[in-house]
Amino acid sequence: MAVTETSVPSPHAAIRSQARVLENRVEGSGRILTLAVPNWPGSIPGQFLMIGAGAESEVVRHDPLLPRPMAVYRELGPVKGAASGLSERSIELLYRVVGRGTTLLSEAEPGESISMVGPLGRGFPVDSGANASSGPAILVGGGTGIASLFELAKALGETDREVVVILGARSALDLTGKDDFSALGVELVCTTEDGSVGLAGRVTDPLLARLEAAQGRATVFAVGPTPMMKACAELAARHGSDCLVSLENPMACGFGVCLGCAAPRAEGGFSLVCKEGPVFEAREIDWEGLP
Repeated sequence: MAVTETSVPSPHAAIRSQARVLENRVEGSGRILTLAVPNWPGSIPGQFLMIGAGAESEVVRHDPLLPRPMAVYRELGPVKGAASGLSERSIELLYRVVGRGTTLLSEAEPGESISMVGPLGRGFPVDSGANASSGPAILVGGGTGIASLFELAKALGETDREVVVILGARSALDLTGKDDFSALGVELVCTTEDGSVGLAGRVTDPLLARLEAAQGRATVFAVGPTPMMKACAELAARHGSDCLVSLENPMACGFGVCLGCAAPRAEGGFSLVCKEGPVFEAREIDWEGLP
């Protein structure tokens, strides 16, 4: 079953806005940015924003010029104490400081504003694949890829399906968001490469065990580094299970103009991750052609 217009909930119209910083806290080796967004329309699990590189100032910044794509990690609801007549809702973004743009973002203080456009892209269909009604939903996240999975885990946890979340990181310090997922009440399995939290090893180890137990009835939802998603896709295919992935290709615009996020398709040609994704069926992707 392909991820088509009819299988994915209709996305909300994207808005262009100045979001107000509520909090910008360190969590492990990452950070969580909480924003108050005027007239936020809501999002589908797996959708993303294009967020400005740091807080706005009186002097227009041209370096860095381009915004960054970031998944909507959590939606927290209405903001108390918003200005009269202003409808604000708070959302969270999870990120790591890796360059000049995210360094500037990490310096944004409460009360400052950051430009944003979103929600963008096509998110995860909660009911997807031939195995959706009966088999377990196995959510696999690595690195900051876990940001795309929280709202999905929350939505799936409200259904009758068995939900298992497998989070992987190099060490305990890198396992951002663990407490948030634990609070959902779904089954949570953590792996770290150094064994400092949970199982020692990689996410593919517990995934393999779950797929073998599911006997072809599972649906895998994977987000993280490309090699990790490729390995999850191969395991799912080998065990007759569906697999949906959320690609994290670099992009400059978020709505199909720059063409920088083109991903190679298994059947030939390319798909724009920002418009036709970021969620795809794993079998649709030419994994060898991805950067």
